[in-house]
Parts: sequence; C-alpha cells; structure tokens
Amino acid sequence: MHAHVLGFPRMGANRELKWALEQFWRGEIGETELVATADGLRDRHWAIQADAGLDLVPVGDFSLYDHVLDTVAMLGAVPPRFGWSGGEIDLTTYFNMARGNAEKGIPAMEMTKWFDTNYHYIVPELAPDTTFAKTGSRLFDAVESARKLGHSPKPVLVGPITFLMLAKETGGCNRWAHLDGLVEAYCRIIAELDGTCTWIQLDEPILCTDLSEEAKRAFGAAYSRLRAAAVSSRLLLATYFGTLGDNLDLALSLPVNGMHVDLVRGPGQLGEILDKLPSHLTLSLGLVDGRNVWKTELETALRKVNAACQRTKPAQIMIGSSCSLLHSPMDVEGETALDPELKQWMAFAVQKCAEIAVLKQASSTGDKPDLFIENKASLLARGAHRDVRDARVRERAVAVTPDMYDRASPFAERAAVQRGLLDLPLFPTTTIGSYPQTAEIRKQRLQFKKGEMSEADYVKAMQGHIAEVVARQEALGLDVLVHGEPERNDMVEYFGQQLNGFCFTQNGWVQSYGSRCVKPPIIYGDVSRPEKMTVDWALYAQSLTDKPMKGMLTGPVTILCWSFVRNDLSRDIVCRQIALAMRDEVLDLESAGIKIIQIDEAALREGMPIRKADQATYLRWAVDCFRLTAAGVRDETQIHSHMCYSEFNAIMGAIAEMDADVISIEASRSNMELLDAFNQYDYPAEIGPGVYDIHSPRVPDEEEIYSLLHKALAVIPAERLWVNPDCGLKTRAWPETIASLGNMVRAAERLRRERA
Repeated sequence: MHAHVLGFPRMGANRELKWALEQFWRGEIGETELVATADGLRDRHWAIQADAGLDLVPVGDFSLYDHVLDTVAMLGAVPPRFGWSGGEIDLTTYFNMARGNAEKGIPAMEMTKWFDTNYHYIVPELAPDTTFAKTGSRLFDAVESARKLGHSPKPVLVGPITFLMLAKETGGCNRWAHLDGLVEAYCRIIAELDGTCTWIQLDEPILCTDLSEEAKRAFGAAYSRLRAAAVSSRLLLATYFGTLGDNLDLALSLPVNGMHVDLVRGPGQLGEILDKLPSHLTLSLGLVDGRNVWKTELETALRKVNAACQRTKPAQIMIGSSCSLLHSPMDVEGETALDPELKQWMAFAVQKCAEIAVLKQASSTGDKPDLFIENKASLLARGAHRDVRDARVRERAVAVTPDMYDRASPFAERAAVQRGLLDLPLFPTTTIGSYPQTAEIRKQRLQFKKGEMSEADYVKAMQGHIAEVVARQEALGLDVLVHGEPERNDMVEYFGQQLNGFCFTQNGWVQSYGSRCVKPPIIYGDVSRPEKMTVDWALYAQSLTDKPMKGMLTGPVTILCWSFVRNDLSRDIVCRQIALAMRDEVLDLESAGIKIIQIDEAALREGMPIRKADQATYLRWAVDCFRLTAAGVRDETQIHSHMCYSEFNAIMGAIAEMDADVISIEASRSNMELLDAFNQYDYPAEIGPGVYDIHSPRVPDEEEIYSLLHKALAVIPAERLWVNPDCGLKTRAWPETIASLGNMVRAAERLRRERA
C-alpha cells in the first residue's frame, strides 16, 4: 500500500517563492538566485512529505508560475507573438506568456479559474498551425534530483485530454485536430520518464465533468498510445473535484495501472467503483481534503480504506489527498496567534501528509496510533464549542420571506430614476475598487495591527491615502469614484475580520496566481455582523468630492468561495447567513447617503459545480443570496456588481437574475470575446466590460481601448455601456495606473465627442 499526495503547495511557509519572483521581476536578483530559491523550496517540500511517511513524492507539481503554463512550455506550444524560436523555453519567454511584455506591448495569455477553485491557470492557445514537441529538460532534471535525494519520485503531468479541453481555440482551430500531435509529444515525455520512477501521474480532472462523445473517444485513442510508451513505469490516472459519474466505465476501461478518485467531493462513489474495479487496477483513495483546513475524520476514512481492502488486495490500494494540496495552507503549527481551541480542529498541508501516512499505518498494522485518539478528541471539542452555533442567526435565516429577494421596481424604472439623480455622461468611467497598495500603506496597516500605531493615527493616515486617491481620480476625469481601499488587506479577509463566525491565520497563504497569494478566512461558526464595517470610510471619501462615490462591498458568494468554509453545515445555509450580514451593511450605506453600492461577486462562476446536473441548484441559491444582500435598497440607489476571470457565457441568465443595475466584468485578456454572450443573450441592465488587463504591467494605449469599446458597442447599447478596467488596481504601481486610466478616460471622451 502506498501513501502519497497529488501535489504540494509551492510558495513556502513564509512565501519565499513569492518574494524571490517579485525580486526577479524587478531586476533585483538574477535567474541563478531565483532558481536556487525555487529548487531549495522544492527539495524542502519533498523532505516534509518523506519525513511524514509518504512513499512517493510528486515531481512537476512545483512551478515558478503555473503548472498549466509549465505544460505549454514543455510541449513547445508557445504562441507566435512571444517570438520563441525553439529549444529550451527561457524564463523571459515563460514570464512573458504569463504576464505580457509591457515594453514591447505584447499581451499575456489569458488566465481563468482552475475548475471550481480560486486558483488561476494560464489558458493554452491552439491555432491551426500550433505544433507540439517535447521541449526542455526541467521535469526530467527534477526527477533525477528527487532520486539523488533518496526519494521515490512520481512525475505529475496535466493529462492530454484535460489540456486540450481547457485550451482556447483561435483562428478557426478545432482542438481535436491537434490530438495526434499532442499525444505524440506526451508519448515522448513518458518514454523519457519510463524506468526512472514507479508511477507517472496523469491529471485528468476533466473526467469529473460532462464529456462529449468526441472527448470520450479521444480518451481511448490517447491512452492506448500513452500506455505503449510506458514499458516499466505505471500510469496513474488522477481524477478529482467531483465524482466520475457516467464517465466511470470510460475511466475504468482506459489502459492504465491505477486510478485516483476524490472521495471528499464524491464520497458516495466508492461502492460502485469497487463493484466494477478490474482485478489489475490499483485504486488510489482521495480521503484527505486538499481544499479545506479541517482535520480528517480518521475513523471514517479508515473504514473506507478497510472496505476497499476487503474487496481487493491491500497492495492495490493507495491512500492520498483528494486533490493537490496546492489549495491548502502550508503548516498549522506556525499559527501561534490562532486560538488553541480552534487550531486543534485544523490540518494544513504538513498535517494532511501525516494524516495520510497514519491511515496507511493503521490499515496495514491494525493498530491505531495516538493521532487517532487526538483526532477524535478534536472533533468532539469542535462540535461542542460555544461559538459554533448562534440561535439568533439561525432563526433570522429561517425567517427570510420571498419579498426580501426583490427590488421594489423593475430595472427600467429604477434606471430612469438613477439617471436623473446621478446625472452621469454617456460612457461613464469608473474603476473596480482598489488602487495601488504602496509600501507605506502596508507598513502603516502592519504597525496598527501590531499596536505600534494608535487608532486615531491610523485613521488619519488612511484618510490621507483616501484623499490622495480621490484627488487623482478627479484629476484624471473619472465620473464615478472609489475610495481606493487602503484600509483593506484583502477583499474577503477585511470583511471576515469584522463578522462573527470567522477566524484568521498569520501564514495561511494559498497561491491564487503567479506570485499572488491570498490568506482565506476560516468560517467556523454562524455568521453575523456586530457593527457597521465600511460606512465611515465611504462617508469620508464622499465628503471630498461632489462626484458619486461607490460604497464597496464583497458579496456573500465570494466571501463563501474565498474562505475555508465549515464542513458541518451546507454551503447554501452558510451563504444565506453571510447575505443577511452584508444586507445590514448595504442598508446602512444607503441610510448614510451613499448613492452607488458595489457588491462584488468575483467568485459567482467559480463556485458553480462542474457537473451540469448540479449547476441549476447552485445558481438558484447563489443568485438568491446576492439578491437578499442587495434588494432592500430604494430605487434611486444604484447597485453594481463585479465579476472577473471566469467563463461567463453559459450563465448570463443567472447574472441577469441577480438584478444588479450595473455589472462590470473581465473581458480584456480575451479581446472582448466575452461579448459573444451578449450577442446570444439580451442582457437587460448596464454593463462595464473591462477594457484593460490589470494583472499585467503593460499600459494599453488610447487607440487599443477605443477599439475595444467599439467592439463592445456592437452588442451593448451606448446608453448602457460603462468604461472600466477589468479588476481592482491593488497590485499595480501608480505610474502605470495613471497612464492606463488616462488612456481609458480619453478613449471614453473620444466616443462621447463622436456621439455629441
């Protein structure tokens, strides 16, 4: 029996990789130092897993930016605009693909969410002339490094069908026309790995989604060839993020040596799998949750291991994480400030490795180590904790009535009232919320957090930053302003810190994209709002200008999706609790005189189940929670919402049902391809498709933005088109921010002159 994980966090316990990457991008360190830092982290992470008692260490899961981008580089599938001429992909080309090249005006590749997670991957591009070939040696060198360190390496590859299905077709390309060439490149990679490792892991989470007949045929064709390329090594087909469902027979028919299944997201599938499991196939049980922070119920997990062992040979069983631990924080032992009572309920990546190892030990020997006793005590303590259940919160959620989901008047009537009150020009310009968070801002927040700055001095300092942001926006000529959010560390954590039912970590960082990490709050109890959260900041900002100032909130679905959520209560109930808390804040902002309130739901699409059969139920309660948050306001209060970096075309109906007055939505990286959805769906409200990509330092010129707005006008009526970036500006520097926004305002003014 083998114990393993599907992947491990990359950033390091103290985000060492983040700091090294950002130093490299600023030119403060060279490639040699960056690679040395990365290799040192990777080696340290292998040692953590081996020391915990895992038999295999994943190789190839570690990345300088993104594992899908690594696959693009390994396959030589570099889009022509990056000027690659063959050979090993250098770091300049690699990071240009991820981040664009500001000096040369080369846009980055698109970025979107990895299935239903908050991790962003770089989207491969397929053109009719795209070719594939085994390129470079990084993966093979890493396998050799692991072997020299005494580990048993398990190379991890994004599976070829998942790669193809997540790629973007360009220039009239048909993705399936590339199947033969792609599989041939994979065969060469596997042939070179063959014999250097016992197992090769091929990640095919796409098997947990609804597949077309063409995709199903492609699996059979691809894997028969991959199997032939592996003479000595065994192939492990890794599925996760859901159940195999109607793809189970297909997965079991593929000529692989092992199959991994997610028994956290799909606990009920084990029985059917065991009923159909071929005698030759090794079954990897994903029993430890790779996407949440709670300890595994070891007794329950052990029963599943033992049930599997009774149906097949123990040697044909593997025990692992449900998915990669990439989505988990690093080590709970570093959380010295966390309430010890709460801390004992949690397991981060390091602890999850120990859980997997102890499950193997208990199943193999029949003896239960002390960790089982500790685990049971922790679970009992959690269930009995005083803060887990709040009767008033639960009573309020039950008492919600149907009218609380509805605005007083339909959009057309509200829009007329709002236009008269706000008196905005055609193509109103605005930004999404945050402005550059300078070193000074971060230092002052840290000083206040440590008690080194008084509250009065902190408020005065933040007001100074707000005044600067407001003045800059007025100088630029923006029409609807924001306060810039200098007081906010993160759009979810900021609110969680002011809500009951949340707790927080010091170092619970999780990679979101590239060097960007987030520190999700942990929802452990019933959620309520004890007092106002944003009203004073909004009122101060509004006092500085005669222009409308947006109140800025994070929506309930996004707070839910970007937190580690309690697993003892259904997600829809937790979301309704959050919605009621945020509804109180919306009404207080309105009462204070704020005329525009933005409720960001960046994670609406991300939270949607990956199976179509489950999506309608999710969308119903997700949309209802947004409406519950927003619907209590008067007609004259304009409700905005923002969504970013997801595929929205299939859910335009649900977005319309949110009944926001204005939505702003990411569109720039796809060159406004999102607008196809508005061709197919007559969206009734006002729309701000993002006109430039804030995740790249590149400054778009006026002509580029003007051109994108013209594309938007082909499907969005002029009176309903807003002009804005595609996301917040927190991670950008001021010079590029001013330059980009200046070009954006000038492009909008140019359009107004044309229609004067």
